[in-house]
Amino acid sequence: MRKRAALIYGSVITGLTLLSGCVFQGEQSLQEMDPPQEQASTGQNNVENSETTSNNGQETNQEQNQVVVETNERQLYLLDANGMVVPQTVLLPETETKEYAKQALEYLVKGGPITNVLPSGFEAVLPAGTEINSLNLMKDEGTLVVDVSKEFSEYRPEDELKILQAMTYTLTQFESVERVKLQINGYDTDVMPVNGTPISDGYSRANGINLHVGDVVNLSDSKSVTVYYPTQHDDKVYYVPVTKRVKANDENVYETIVQTLVNGPGFDLNLQQVFNEGAKLVEKPKYTDGVLKLTFNENVLNNFDDQAVLSTEVMDSLVLSLTEQPGVEAVSVEVENIDQVFSEQGEVLAEPVSRPQMVNTRRF
Repeated sequence: MRKRAALIYGSVITGLTLLSGCVFQGEQSLQEMDPPQEQASTGQNNVENSETTSNNGQETNQEQNQVVVETNERQLYLLDANGMVVPQTVLLPETETKEYAKQALEYLVKGGPITNVLPSGFEAVLPAGTEINSLNLMKDEGTLVVDVSKEFSEYRPEDELKILQAMTYTLTQFESVERVKLQINGYDTDVMPVNGTPISDGYSRANGINLHVGDVVNLSDSKSVTVYYPTQHDDKVYYVPVTKRVKANDENVYETIVQTLVNGPGFDLNLQQVFNEGAKLVEKPKYTDGVLKLTFNENVLNNFDDQAVLSTEVMDSLVLSLTEQPGVEAVSVEVENIDQVFSEQGEVLAEPVSRPQMVNTRRF
């Protein structure tokens, strides 16, 4: 008798640490995605936060007379070789001031401290010489005001949205930050200094990232969704978020996201198509207690040595894209008429997959 078996990718978010939180002078605070394990405070008008470190603190190896420096994993949004804004997890040194959010922005500056830890094929996005003067949180509004030096204005017009997106996505990893506003040398600005992009109400993730204008023109029956497509530099596969306008409503948004992934990124994006021709859902997605179950036909699989194999890139794209939707915490995949489905590593897939705490750190 044929059985349906749940496919699931195991989640390997274990061992990853995010920024633990940010503390401002007084009672204002920025709290990161994960609960802080310790708190720290710092100077006036600067963003501060506690941090979980990736080792056991600063220690001295007496035998080798070497100092082991504390480091922290950061999710920074950098530019890849195709000019796309992409999250990359970078190991940064512990800072005595505990101003971790300010440090993250400083590592977005071209020619700055990011130079020695820049991933291959990536570059920083903020203009060279830019200084981060201060960060101030308007707690009740969830708005973070970033004051930068005049050098910030020295960028190409075509880089304006990339700069906004990189700054916004880097800072809104903190739960208390919903949008970012800008000051230049202490003066508020309602538009970006080069191309005039309006920012008086702040810039948020709702504005999207790597915006792709498709053929949808009717705003009343469409939605903006962010989906993830893989690409590769040298031998490293990583995932690029792309915000698309798609014809969808609240009732069919899951199906629309899946179909958008199946259709591929499009000829004008230098990203990979990883779904096989003919792959499609055979049932409507089912949402239960944070888990979204998908049932595909057999075309979603690859066959190697008589084993039904689900591509790593296919599952990763599904999980990253669908967990962008509110309430979706994990994705489960089934394939009709298949008893066992294997990963590319030869393991039977059997559990729902959760989103990793940081994207492009390592495989799920």
